[in-house]
Amino acid sequence: MTDEIKSLDDLKDVVETVEAVEVAAAPVITREPVRDALGRSYATGKRKDAVARVWIKPGSGKVTVNGRPIETYFARPVLRMVLNQAFEVAGVVGEFDVMATVKGGGLSGQAGAVKHGISKALQIYEPSLRPALKAAGFLTRDSRVVERKKYGRRKARRSFQFSKR
Repeated sequence: MTDEIKSLDDLKDVVETVEAVEVAAAPVITREPVRDALGRSYATGKRKDAVARVWIKPGSGKVTVNGRPIETYFARPVLRMVLNQAFEVAGVVGEFDVMATVKGGGLSGQAGAVKHGISKALQIYEPSLRPALKAAGFLTRDSRVVERKKYGRRKARRSFQFSKR
């Protein structure tokens, strides 16, 4: 480029051509599905103190958590709805069997951990589902945890009632 830039319009043209060349040269990332010998995909999901190990494979939509059906393990309908959100967003309701083992935390945290694990396993099994799951925020680990109790306080932030006399 031996041409001199004499105006802002010339500079704008040069910047646009450089950006077009950089965009064209950028490599396109294609993800490969990851499946084991049994045709399953595995992922770990976490939420609060709960950790879920999740295996998914094509099937009739049967979900088992710690060896028990989802209806008995997560008795509250809200928790079952949380689990099914990943399938609804991806548009694959009833197409995959899920086998999960969960440890730690309470039922709400465990449901969130299984949802996170299902979402990660779905995008590993079928990479084309990743944009929908990512847009819904299901691939991000929810980092909110219970705050620890501090010395000299009643709870994490609650102080004792002040008494002047």
